[in-house]
Amino acid sequence: MFAAYAEKFSSDDPLSGLVVGERPEPEVPAGWAKVTVKAASLNHHDLWSLRGVGLKEEQLPMILGCDAAGYDEDGNEVVVHAVVNDPGWTGDQTLDPKRSLLSERHQGTFAEYVVVPRANVIPKPASLSFAEAACLPTAWLTAYRMLFTQGDLKAGDTVLVQGAGGGVATALITLARAGGLKVLATSRDEAKRERALEIGAHEVFESGARLPTKVDAVMETVGRATWTHSIRSLRPGGVVVISGATSGPKLDDAMISHIFFLQLRVIGSTMGTTAELASLVSLLDATGTRPLIDRELPMEQVGDGLAAMAEGDLFGKIVLTR
Repeated sequence: MFAAYAEKFSSDDPLSGLVVGERPEPEVPAGWAKVTVKAASLNHHDLWSLRGVGLKEEQLPMILGCDAAGYDEDGNEVVVHAVVNDPGWTGDQTLDPKRSLLSERHQGTFAEYVVVPRANVIPKPASLSFAEAACLPTAWLTAYRMLFTQGDLKAGDTVLVQGAGGGVATALITLARAGGLKVLATSRDEAKRERALEIGAHEVFESGARLPTKVDAVMETVGRATWTHSIRSLRPGGVVVISGATSGPKLDDAMISHIFFLQLRVIGSTMGTTAELASLVSLLDATGTRPLIDRELPMEQVGDGLAAMAEGDLFGKIVLTR
């Protein structure tokens, strides 16, 4: 079958390890489902995999990709949840210490077919295209959990989204607006600030700019470059929810005195559960809210998509289609 996979690792030139070619069709264990992939979206996780983060040499070749939408064996349109749990795990799937994502222990979605536990397949409503649905399982699910589970935000609350532009940040802005929140966003790039307004932000600011009001929550995916600003922007008792650190995790100042004096909360957030993915799909189906797609490419052009993502040359998600 057709597949795009990592054949080797390189921290300096990750795309040198990418191969677009043929791999054997996957076997289907009992209790698993075979999905014919119609669309798959790119994530930074794919670049990290090509750098060797989270993978070992003996696992190669590894088909890349976490997210997919397509058809199950019965011809039903489905969305694939990317978190694979230990068979004996019960409870919140994101807390399973033995969990993995597709393309870590199990072959990923940049292929004609992907095999996943049957519980990882949820119905795709007809109102969502395959490309739109393929954006949801990682970036959009991460944003949904950050806002409504970990952040526990309600209509009328004010949220700051740092670093508008990437897949998670654009999802945060769009979902926050759909959930009735007042949305502030920052970016170093004027064009990205303008786009943030177009997709739902009420106000936008240059990175680090003083805000006109303190916020109930900050959605933090940037890390070192925005951390001080995030903490200073919170009202007493506010929360910063972290799901990444694209500018690096080592802080110049952790702002500990602000955190304890103002009784701020710092909460980590990783991916989401199958139930949260189903709720997210239902929200989009009911409201007409849609993922922002930067571009769609044939899966054969995965290298071009990964190069654009590595350069930050995008606003929204890059989707591969077949």
